[in-house]
Amino acid sequence: MRIVDENQTMTLDKARELIITQLQYGSGYNRNAVRLILGEIQREHGQQAVGSLIRELDLEKTFDLRPGDDYSRIGR
Repeated sequence: MRIVDENQTMTLDKARELIITQLQYGSGYNRNAVRLILGEIQREHGQQAVGSLIRELDLEKTFDLRPGDDYSRIGR
């Protein structure tokens, strides 16, 4: 599942915006949505970008998502 059009790239700013929206609700469904976004980011920008977003948005505390985990296969 692609979150953005196939001809577009998910930017880190767009990912941040989408994740912040999901954080406002904080349910298990929102956790899965964030995992899909992180998968997209990992495939397009690499593991380091994912780790930075996780730390910046404190996703480890909120959704138990850890830097270094592989999200690249989520949504495939």
